[in-house]
Amino acid sequence: MSKKYKQADLALGGAVRNKKPLGQRIWNSRGYYLMFLPVFVFVIIMYYWPMLGVRYSFYSYKLKNIHWVGIENFQIMFAKAEFWSALKNTLIISIAKLLINTFAAVIISVFLNEMGNIIAKKAFQTVIYLPHFMSYAVVAAIFTLFLSNSSTGFINETLKEWGVISTSIDFLHSTKMWRPIFYLINMWKETGWGTVIFLATLAGINPEIYEAADIDGATRLQKIWYVTVPELANTIIIVLILNIAKVLNIFEPVFVLYNSRVYDVADVISTYIYRQTFLQFIPDYGYTTAVGLFKSVVGGILMLLSNFASKKVRGRGII
Repeated sequence: MSKKYKQADLALGGAVRNKKPLGQRIWNSRGYYLMFLPVFVFVIIMYYWPMLGVRYSFYSYKLKNIHWVGIENFQIMFAKAEFWSALKNTLIISIAKLLINTFAAVIISVFLNEMGNIIAKKAFQTVIYLPHFMSYAVVAAIFTLFLSNSSTGFINETLKEWGVISTSIDFLHSTKMWRPIFYLINMWKETGWGTVIFLATLAGINPEIYEAADIDGATRLQKIWYVTVPELANTIIIVLILNIAKVLNIFEPVFVLYNSRVYDVADVISTYIYRQTFLQFIPDYGYTTAVGLFKSVVGGILMLLSNFASKKVRGRGII
């Protein structure tokens, strides 16, 4: 051991460390490595091995006819109006859903924070949390039944009885009605769970700030506007930033609610890939892989931008 190395070790701890060879250290910790091995194999098989399929983005892959086409799949993709429509719908639906759900979660969080009755507060929290644990398939079945234009449709039948409408409204098959209905369903399902992080922020607000506002004669609404909302502002920004990276990953909520009559306003990138892969007589897996690669690259760029924005806002990134 060199004199310089000894001096560095003495400066750090006072005694020279006994640095064992790598092989011996691995053998001594073999139990930990054996426990980690199944997880490592799972990650390699499920997350990294499928990435080898990215090469098919540059192939024409129809049944057994596989041949190199270079960037032709991407040229076809960018030339298709359906692809651009799906991309536009993805951005509109995802961003609108994010903003609506975040705004609703903030409003409900403030409302819960102002509730004085603890029992009523806990009961209300439980009720609004429950939809989050339901699968989207179940949620779609419930709302399809409620919004049906047949005699079993609760909403249509109720509106008819009240004299509001004379003929049934086909909510889920109307290009004008589908998006508002979709936003309402998602708000009902996810808003309650979204309040968790905002309630945690509200619980951390210094009570002395509210006491100072009381001394200054502030009303309850003034305390909400000038104390609660500013304290939540940083958390709201962080939530928005962290979720921007996931705007292209929407699939299941749309898939279980949309239909061929609303493709123009409901078809997103993931459902477009699904249709091109499984609903074509002879699908071109190379083309759909190219669309998936495009989505992944854009998602990666959004993740890096979100990470950069997160560092600027809260001083540390998300990755």
